[in-house]
Amino acid sequence: MIKMRPSKLSLVSVILFVLLFSQCVLSQLRVGFYKDTCRVVEFIVKEEVVKAIIKDRGLAAALMRMHFHDCFVRGCDASILLNSTPSSTAEKDSFANNPSLRGYEVVDNAKARLEVVCKGVVSCADIIAFAARDSIEMAGGLGYDVPAGRRDGRTSLASEIIGNLPPPTFNVDQLTQMFANKGFTQEEMVTLSGGHTLGRSHCSSFSDRLYNFSGTLKQDASLDPTYAAKLKQQCPQGSTDPNVVVPMTSTPSIADAGYYIDILANRGLFTSDHTLLTSPATANQVAENAKNPIQWKVKFATAMVKMGQLDVLTGSEGEIRANCRVINS
Repeated sequence: MIKMRPSKLSLVSVILFVLLFSQCVLSQLRVGFYKDTCRVVEFIVKEEVVKAIIKDRGLAAALMRMHFHDCFVRGCDASILLNSTPSSTAEKDSFANNPSLRGYEVVDNAKARLEVVCKGVVSCADIIAFAARDSIEMAGGLGYDVPAGRRDGRTSLASEIIGNLPPPTFNVDQLTQMFANKGFTQEEMVTLSGGHTLGRSHCSSFSDRLYNFSGTLKQDASLDPTYAAKLKQQCPQGSTDPNVVVPMTSTPSIADAGYYIDILANRGLFTSDHTLLTSPATANQVAENAKNPIQWKVKFATAMVKMGQLDVLTGSEGEIRANCRVINS
């Protein structure tokens, strides 16, 4: 565990406060939004997150990823939580989220408790944002203040996944453009890609790199041979077992700079990970993040706050769902 001197902690706190303040000036979200209406909200959410991660450390990555997948499609409106209906397939049942995305029960448990003490007050979208922050902190990342006041959306469409969530096959130019469409710089894209330091992946997301890269019927030559051999053992050619998953990095339960270290060693799992070495600018950022893990943690916390404000519903927009899985009747 990295221990920081008090002076460094103070500097990190100041940097986070200044960046958080500057990003929230034009936003209707605010830190302490529930101070007068539901003071226990963050305590309850954190209790549920801690309980869940103690039982299953992999949920830290899942809840962080849930926030990302929610915000990049329709904004941070908890559309990721809505169930499909007979007439419409929801985001959670799209190829990008089913069966890989999980942690819904953590949000459900927090919401159920909040409805007892603060009925109709706390949005599901805010619960996701709080839970993602708590998960990152539980995994060893930096905690940060979460501006709140999001409202819940009433629409969730699996068809909107394409063009909004980056697939694991994207190259650096495609990643840069997709993140730019959401208001992020290329450096912020590299910073947020570091979220892959947590979690595991199904074989289908990268098996083409092992057996048929770019239609060549060969292995991706950029993969470290020893790493590729290990992946082939875990993911035999033609395997479709949905229960087989492999770690994203060498430290899949710790929010550290291991992701960038692995990329520099040609052990980035996805094409979209390794591609960060193909541009001089992004390659330099990868090297810098690998060398300065504390600096990356600060940048990551700041980028998460910014991401949490994507196209939010506020005021009288949307609703406060009573059940996070269905819209109010």
